[in-house]
Amino acid sequence: MLIPNSMGILKQLSIPVALLYCVAFAIIALLVANLFLSAEFFTTKVDQSELEQLRAENKRLNEKYEQLRWNLAEVSDRYQQLVLRETRIRSIFNLPEINEEERQLGVGGPSSQALASMSELEQDAVATELEVDRLLRLSRFELEKYDEVEQNLLKVKDRLDHTPSIWPTRGWISRGFGMKYDPFTGYKQMHRGIDIANRTGTPIVATADGVVKQIATDNMMGKFIMVDHGYGFRTRYGHLSKAKVKRGQKVKRGEVIALMGSTGYSTGPHVHYEVIRNGQFFSPSKYILNDMKK
Repeated sequence: MLIPNSMGILKQLSIPVALLYCVAFAIIALLVANLFLSAEFFTTKVDQSELEQLRAENKRLNEKYEQLRWNLAEVSDRYQQLVLRETRIRSIFNLPEINEEERQLGVGGPSSQALASMSELEQDAVATELEVDRLLRLSRFELEKYDEVEQNLLKVKDRLDHTPSIWPTRGWISRGFGMKYDPFTGYKQMHRGIDIANRTGTPIVATADGVVKQIATDNMMGKFIMVDHGYGFRTRYGHLSKAKVKRGQKVKRGEVIALMGSTGYSTGPHVHYEVIRNGQFFSPSKYILNDMKK
């Protein structure tokens, strides 16, 4: 019933119950649809935000990945430089060279069929992973070879430390190595060392690392010292006034072992210096690398 006002005409309408149900259902459907569309709208907004965030993150990852590839290329170049330096060191010190095939250290990887089924990005990732693995294997291999070089160089250094290579004293060469005139007889005879003259008491040093093998006196050499350097080398210092070391004592290159004198078969203060290798006498001048100080 519709009653507009006190003066109006009363009207009566009849509404079927089914229509009321339909209207109620329609209203409920509209509400549900509105809620669904609203949820879809906000979900789309969230998804879009996440997508933008993922795109930005993907861009950053691509930039880092590209930088990684550049870094790997630089590491590979530096590795090649290390290999060249190692090869030069081996050549300088006459160490055994490494076969190039031995350096390859080849291993397997994904089959071509497996790679073909991957995306371009996945293929790049696999290639980068293989390159990183290769450089790690090569670096470990090269480190082992550098350890070998180090051990060999330590052996070379030890040999050099025990090889006579400096002047035994300061002064002037009064007689050289070879067939020389004897100052007492006037006849030529083999002089197996060099004579270096200076004042009595001038310090005499070991010309290489070694062990004092002998301290003795005889008519020809007077008081003398023999040092065993190993590797077949021995040196002898004659006509001494005083020994500053004892038999069996270890000495270093440049360490004072005696004082110059004129004992034995001598015309004045000097040191007779000999270099003996594997029982043979050699000119000491061939084993002197530094300049003599007067």
